[in-house]
Amino acid sequence: MKTQTFLQKTTYLLFHSLLARSIGNRILLFLSGCFIMTQAQSQIDKRLAMADDYFAAGDYFTAAGLYGQFLHPVAKPKYRSNFPLNTKRNTEGRIGSYQSKTDILFKQAESYRLSNYWNEASVLYKECFETDSLKYGAALYWIAVCQRSTANYATAEETLSNFFSIYGNDHEFYNAALKEKQTLQFIRTQLSRPDSVLYRIRKINTGIGDKGIFAPVATNGNQYLFTSTQTDSVAANINPHHNRLFISLLTNDGLQNAEPIIIEGMDSSFSQGSASISADGKHLYFTQWNKENGHPFTGIYFSNKTINGWSKPQLLKSVNQQGFSSKQPFCSSDGRYLFFSSDRKGGTGGFDIWYAPLLTDGTTGEAVNAGSVNSSANELAPFYHNGSSTLVFASDRTPSMGGYDLFSSKGNMTEWKSPENMGYPVNSSRDDVYFFATENKSLLNNAIVSSDRGSECCLSTYAVVKAPKKKIITGLVLDCASNEPLESAQVTMREASGKTFQTTTSIDGKYSFELYDDASQHQFIVNKEKYDNITADVMVEKIDDGNWQTDIINNASVCLTKKFVLKVENVVTVYFDFDKSEIKEMEMEKLDSIYNVMVENPAYTLQVSGYTDGKGSVEYNKKLSDNRAKSCAEYLIQRGIDSSRISFESFGACCPVEMELINGRDNENGRAKNRRALININKPEEN
Repeated sequence: MKTQTFLQKTTYLLFHSLLARSIGNRILLFLSGCFIMTQAQSQIDKRLAMADDYFAAGDYFTAAGLYGQFLHPVAKPKYRSNFPLNTKRNTEGRIGSYQSKTDILFKQAESYRLSNYWNEASVLYKECFETDSLKYGAALYWIAVCQRSTANYATAEETLSNFFSIYGNDHEFYNAALKEKQTLQFIRTQLSRPDSVLYRIRKINTGIGDKGIFAPVATNGNQYLFTSTQTDSVAANINPHHNRLFISLLTNDGLQNAEPIIIEGMDSSFSQGSASISADGKHLYFTQWNKENGHPFTGIYFSNKTINGWSKPQLLKSVNQQGFSSKQPFCSSDGRYLFFSSDRKGGTGGFDIWYAPLLTDGTTGEAVNAGSVNSSANELAPFYHNGSSTLVFASDRTPSMGGYDLFSSKGNMTEWKSPENMGYPVNSSRDDVYFFATENKSLLNNAIVSSDRGSECCLSTYAVVKAPKKKIITGLVLDCASNEPLESAQVTMREASGKTFQTTTSIDGKYSFELYDDASQHQFIVNKEKYDNITADVMVEKIDDGNWQTDIINNASVCLTKKFVLKVENVVTVYFDFDKSEIKEMEMEKLDSIYNVMVENPAYTLQVSGYTDGKGSVEYNKKLSDNRAKSCAEYLIQRGIDSSRISFESFGACCPVEMELINGRDNENGRAKNRRALININKPEEN
């Protein structure tokens, strides 16, 4: 057999040699060139070929390892053959279309960077740059990115300065380097924020082996749905890492008793992630990686609740567009909307935030672009907090601390405020992507963030709690007549629970209280000697939130009216409602003042005169005015003033003090002032 093979090869070579001579050297050179090109493409080390395949598939960590195996192979014993022409062609060590092993080293550095192994990537980039700084100028830029990602900010700034001094604005990465410089400047401003002391960040422990746990969302109480990267296949040329959905209880000790989500007919070769369950618990929405015409894409699928788990997933056609990716669904807690990220047509950048109305069968209505919250960059992983009307999402726009940062925008489906970077320490110099918060008034009272901050290579889950800022409510007490501030007025603040707090106004009429709950649920009772008391609900005019530690809530000013203080020379007027002779509550204070004077001066006497407006007959008005005078007298007598000290007389509609008709039209205000009783205090003549 070996002899036959040898003869076949010899005949093959001889035939081509004769053929070349017969048709000329030019054709031989052409055929040889084609043969050499074909051989160059096919003759590549299998480890290198596999590394390229994993890199193309997005499994950068596995690719990095394979590139390393090629660059640093384990030495093997060499065997000699008696028949060199009969040995199997050996591709080991061949670099294929790569120009040099430094190109492969750069590819390995890229693989480590893209899998977030920043220290490993930085070392390899440095080796590439030192080998050929002209060819690998990009490596210097990436070294700065790696240094920033590992919180070596000063070193990163030095590296960028070196980049600019070497390459100026001529390099293809010049604009990227400028953006990185802005990122470092933004990081410095964030790290100096004094309010960072209000935050408490802790990593949530997990009980399952994983390369990352991320995108947790509450489903029921302290039960959470989340995604974890698991190793579940070791077949050749198949990515062994897949994202799977789990459900678990979240306690102070972390995620406990994690169990996989059971979905009927799930293809185990695909990854699932970033899921959400509808408010009624009937529908599960999740991202799934798939292939379309050989190209990878992500789509949003949904399953319906069954007795044993979830039904066979269906592609949610209403939010997916062929040829584009949609991912990271989130159901609003009110059950009305499904938010998601997509690079579908109609957006403003790469991936945009979209939303669609949820329907009862689990499908959705037409998807709508979230508009002003989007940018020319990428917006991912939306979360809507109904309690504070806030949309939170991740973006690689500027300003940024690096990678993806979390941004927030107040508003609703019709109008959004300009998004703001949520800042340090919610964000880090790495990727901060998924955000979730329980439904209450405060967005950061109990939040969860998925981040690869610290030394982690992959997304992990962190609890974020921000201590509330101190809230002070302040206001002003004035004299209603003079509009001057009132000193020493007593102000009582009453909470909805009934608990009260007291203070007095300063010389400039100001008061202040610390608030512990919603200001709108409070009341103020204000009183001062010689002034009428007043009870008023809180009416916030302005909130000054510029101070990192304290929000100042400015309440509307309160004015007090001076009480009626009777003097002997006064004539007191008591007013009555139409056709009534009962003393009104607001008029009783006047009669009480008269009573006090009469008690303090036992020799004083009173004369009460009753009057009516012009409506009614003379006889009726005479009787009504008489009853009004008697009501005043009886009020004082019942309080203890001797009847012998009081006399009264009725005058009916006599003697109006105001016109009751103006230009032939009824003047109700004038009539009201004529419905009265006049009380004169008489003091004895001195001898």
